[in-house]
Amino acid sequence: MLRFDNLNLRRGSRVLLNEASFLVHPGWRVGLTGRNGAGKSSLLALIGGELSPDAGDFSRPGGWQVAHVRQQDEASGASALDYLLDGDVELRTLERELADAEAQHDAARQAALHDRLHTIGGYAARARAGELLHGLGFAPGDEMRRISEFSGGWRMRLNLGQALMCRSDLLLLDEPTNHLDLDAVLWLEDWLRRYTGTLIVVSHDREFLDHVVSHVLHIGDATAELFAGNVSGFESKRAERLAQQQTAHERQLAERARLQRFVDRFKAKATKARQAQSRVKALERMTEIAAVRAESGIEFEFAGPIALPDPLLNLDDAAIGDGERRVVEHVKLSLRPGDRIGLLGKNGAGKSTLVKTIAGTLPPLDGKRVANRGLAIGYFAQHQIEQLDLAVTPVQHLLRLQPALGEQVARDFLGGFGFNGERALADVGEFSGGEKARLALALIVFQRPNLLLLDEPTNHLDIDTREALAEALQEFAGAVVLVAHDRGLLRAVCDEYLLVRDHTVRPFDGDLDDYAKLVLHASTPAGAVASPAESR
Repeated sequence: MLRFDNLNLRRGSRVLLNEASFLVHPGWRVGLTGRNGAGKSSLLALIGGELSPDAGDFSRPGGWQVAHVRQQDEASGASALDYLLDGDVELRTLERELADAEAQHDAARQAALHDRLHTIGGYAARARAGELLHGLGFAPGDEMRRISEFSGGWRMRLNLGQALMCRSDLLLLDEPTNHLDLDAVLWLEDWLRRYTGTLIVVSHDREFLDHVVSHVLHIGDATAELFAGNVSGFESKRAERLAQQQTAHERQLAERARLQRFVDRFKAKATKARQAQSRVKALERMTEIAAVRAESGIEFEFAGPIALPDPLLNLDDAAIGDGERRVVEHVKLSLRPGDRIGLLGKNGAGKSTLVKTIAGTLPPLDGKRVANRGLAIGYFAQHQIEQLDLAVTPVQHLLRLQPALGEQVARDFLGGFGFNGERALADVGEFSGGEKARLALALIVFQRPNLLLLDEPTNHLDIDTREALAEALQEFAGAVVLVAHDRGLLRAVCDEYLLVRDHTVRPFDGDLDDYAKLVLHASTPAGAVASPAESR
C-alpha cells in the first residue's frame, strides 16, 4: 500500500501539506482533487519518486512497477507502435535477451525466455499496443508513422498510450483527458475501470472521475481528506459539513459577542466581577471555529448582445474541408438566437472544420454560408491561448480592444474572471494554462457576441471555472455551438446534438449516455489484453 505518515510537503515557502497521514490500499482508484496550486501535481511527483517529503514519511512497496505519462518523447524517429511497446520495459528487455540468445545458439536460454514472454503476454503485445492506439483515436496506418510526424497533441496521446502499455502496479495520471476528444475520453474511462492496479488520477472533469474512481483524495488548506466514493458523493458530503461548520462559526460569533457584552458591562462592578472574570476565561477557552472560505471567485457573466438578428447564420448545402479535401458534404444548418448545439463525432470527423466554416475562417468548398448583417461571432479555438501576447497584461489586452475603456473599468471586468488585484497587471507569460484560458474567454465575452463558437474551451480550466462557464452559457441570449470532451459542460449547456460522421452532419437522436454506448460498441473490445496489470 501507499503510506503517508505526518507528511509535510512544500513548494518554495508555501506549505502544500502539513502533517498529513493516510493510506491508499492496492487496487484503489483514487481521484486527486483540489484547486489549482493546491499541490496535486506535487503529490503525484512525490508518489512517483521525483520529489521527497520536507518532513514525515512516504513509502510504497519496493517491487511495484510505476507508470506515468512522460511529458516529452525522446525517440522521435521511432514508430508509434514501437514507442508504445517501449512502455513495457520487461518485454523490451526479454526481446533483447532473446536476440542475444539466438545469436549464441543457446537453446536452453531461448526456451526460458520464450516461457517468460508467454507468461507476460508478450506475444500479444503488438495487438495490445494496436488496440491502445485505436482507442486513443489514431487512424489505421498511424501505428507505423514516426513520432516526429505527429503534432504535439497527438504526441501527448502517444505518451498516455505508452503509460497504459506498461504492466504497472501503480498508474499515475495528471489531467489525462486534456488532449483527448470525447470519443477517446469515453474509451479511456472504460479502460481505467478495468485496470487492476492502483490508480492515482488528477482531473478537472467531474463526470470522468465519477465513472472511474473508487476513492477521492482532496487537498486544500494544507490538509488531505480521503473519502470512499466518487467525486459527486464527496462534494455533497463536504458541502453539508462546510454548511454545518459555517453555522457553528456564526453561533460561536454570537456567543462570543454575548459573553463580551457581559464582561464589558459588569467588569467594573464588584458584585459582578467574579462572574465577569468567569466569562473572560470562557472566551479564552473557546476553540475558534473557522469561517468557510469560498474556493472560487470566478463568476462569468455575458452582457447582452448588441443585436440578435434571426437567423444569425445559415449554411446552405455546404461542402466543408481544408484545402481541396472535402470532410463533410451537404451541410444544412440554421443558427438562431437561443440555440444550444453540441457537436459529437470522433477526432478527424470534421467537428473543428465545421466550426471554422461557421466562423468564416474557412470558406465552404461548395454551397453557401449566409451571415446576417448583425452577426457578431465569439470564437474560442482549440489553440486560442496561443494567440495571447505573453509580454502584456490582461488589462492591456482589454484596452487593445477598447482603448477608451480606462484601466479601472478594465480591472473591474477582469476581476469577475479571477484576475484580482495585481494579477490583472501581471504579464500573461507568467500565467498558468488555466489563467490563460480564462483570459481568452474574458476577451471573447467582453466583445458581446451573439454567436459563441467554443472548440474545447475547458482544457486547463478547473472544476469551479467550468461550472461558472456553464452557468454563464445557460443565461447567454445568443446561440452556442460547442465542441467539448467535458460531458458535464455539454449536459449543462446543450439542448440538441449534431453528429458529424461519415462525411455528414445530422441530428443525433439521443443523449450523451446513448452516444457513449455508440462509441464503446464501435470500439474494438479491449478485453484481457488491454489490462496490462493482469499478466505480471
